[in-house]
Amino acid sequence: MSQIEKRLEEMGIELPRPPKPVANYTCGTEVGEILYVSGTVGTKVDENGEDYMPHPGQAGAIPLEDAYQSARLTAINHLSMIKHVIGDLDRVERIVKMVGYINAKPGFKDAPQVLNGASDFWVELLGEDRGKHARAALYQDQLTIDAPIEIEMTVQLKKRA
Repeated sequence: MSQIEKRLEEMGIELPRPPKPVANYTCGTEVGEILYVSGTVGTKVDENGEDYMPHPGQAGAIPLEDAYQSARLTAINHLSMIKHVIGDLDRVERIVKMVGYINAKPGFKDAPQVLNGASDFWVELLGEDRGKHARAALYQDQLTIDAPIEIEMTVQLKKRA
């Protein structure tokens, strides 16, 4: 078990399977020591093995806490995707950058607080040095499956042994 998986266990988080792709793409692409992770949303897996959105809707129409939790679920899904691509999570050196697309009602101005759901997760999991990252929180007027947020990210990997 990797150190990151041990930390997840301490946090009480079970890593799900990666979300099912909704189009023609891969979970991520490794280029040297950089992993470009595809955009995903905060789904969970139901008892039938299907993805579902536990916190659907636009930020500003749903509680800020629900949108924040959706961002946290998105980060957990990203970790699952990272594991799918690279195998050993201990190859994660640091989170470099996240771009969050927040599905927001007109007038909603708290996109950075929504994206904090993912940012806070990475810092909690990896610590300040490895988890803190550059980021952008962008406003959208709709997203697939009525997700409150979609995130794409860039991860630095340790060199292969």
